[in-house]
Amino acid sequence: MDFYEALDRSAAEFERRLVAVGDDQWDEPTPCEGWTVRDLVGHVIGGNRMSVALLHGATADDVRTAWGDAVLGDDAVTSFRDSVAKQQAAFAEDGALERTCAHPGQGDIPGFQLLGFRIADQTLHAWDLARAIGADEQLDAEVVDLLYAGMAPMADDLAASGIFGQGRSTAVPDDAPLQAKLLDVAGRRP
Repeated sequence: MDFYEALDRSAAEFERRLVAVGDDQWDEPTPCEGWTVRDLVGHVIGGNRMSVALLHGATADDVRTAWGDAVLGDDAVTSFRDSVAKQQAAFAEDGALERTCAHPGQGDIPGFQLLGFRIADQTLHAWDLARAIGADEQLDAEVVDLLYAGMAPMADDLAASGIFGQGRSTAVPDDAPLQAKLLDVAGRRP
């Protein structure tokens, strides 16, 4: 599986949970400390929009306002689908993966690294959303494999970043399913 297919699949994973959000679930807490379902969905849509802007030359300061509740619009599913279509088109542009992107949290990074961030963000937050609304938590096994291969060697750095909770625990055995290992490296405690 290539990274473009992984991006498509990660978006599908998130959308599968998003369409299941009930009207009474938007203020439910998620595994992301301090975030409601509304916050989480806004973060993912904002992240998709941010990636498009970064690939098109926006600065870190330009994109800081791309996050938040306002990105949901009147219909979160439509807003998400629109953000996904634009994100996929931006990453498919000639030279997109070689462009330097001024990420607000990571500094200057290549487009390829931004693509990896978006795959991880959509996939991990698909699990967070599923947990928050009581939906199916099983993620695409091939995407999980791709993400774990990239994230496991950076486990200590991920934990130190503060973005992934406390990072890897010592509670997940070596023979655990790969999804459990990925979630653990990403600071989730299923």
